[in-house]
Amino acid sequence: MKLVDVSAGDGPVVLGLPHCGTWLPEGVEDALNDRGRALPDTDWHVDRLYDGLLVGATTVRANFHRYVIDANRDPEGASLYPGQNTTDLVPLSDFDGAPIWEVPPDAVELARRNRYHAAYHTALETEIARVRATHGIAILYDCHSIRSHIPHLFDGALPDFNIGTNSGAGCASEIERVVQEICATATGYTSILNGRFKGGWTTRHYGRPADRVHAIQMELAQSTYLRAEAPPWAYDPDRARRLRAHLAPLLETLSDWRPQ
Repeated sequence: MKLVDVSAGDGPVVLGLPHCGTWLPEGVEDALNDRGRALPDTDWHVDRLYDGLLVGATTVRANFHRYVIDANRDPEGASLYPGQNTTDLVPLSDFDGAPIWEVPPDAVELARRNRYHAAYHTALETEIARVRATHGIAILYDCHSIRSHIPHLFDGALPDFNIGTNSGAGCASEIERVVQEICATATGYTSILNGRFKGGWTTRHYGRPADRVHAIQMELAQSTYLRAEAPPWAYDPDRARRLRAHLAPLLETLSDWRPQ
């Protein structure tokens, strides 16, 4: 199995897809319990949702599941949200706080999985560098989705568009502003900037506006494009079409953006 798929485009936008892969290496599936093997915390169909939305976009997609190792967590294991419920670099529980392993990984196994994390970020870093060399800037748009109701992680219902810019540090203020405006004016949808999700390790690590690399995370509520936020996690073409009508101009605006 190829760990990471890369499609190199000729534009300035790089789409990161760290959580829609479902592949499990040998031994991992057997070590999971029934709940874990159902892979409930997958960013279901996010790659399909964004497919073809922006001509010239580069995509970097992890094929391994986040239960192998989470490519959007600090490789040193530091928490993204200290004091709040979250999942680890190699999750021991799901988003509901329930155990996912029949045989939890030991220290040796945890260290062995670092290569998957490294493979994804080597590919992502390579593409960001290539795009920046060509265009003078690179804009990393990190694509995510999550169930809109997860009491273990947050109260109430999550907004539809959850924009994360590492509290403004990950990208130029103009980029943050235009993304926020497009989402805020999307009829029938709710949005928030740097709410429960401020951007994962990817946004925080690569977002260096002074070095001409801008990073932004979009965490979508899965209710915006799935038939139900439950198995079999079916893609809803009608909901997706309505959502894509807003995502496409958002990405096109990012692609056209240049610092003044």
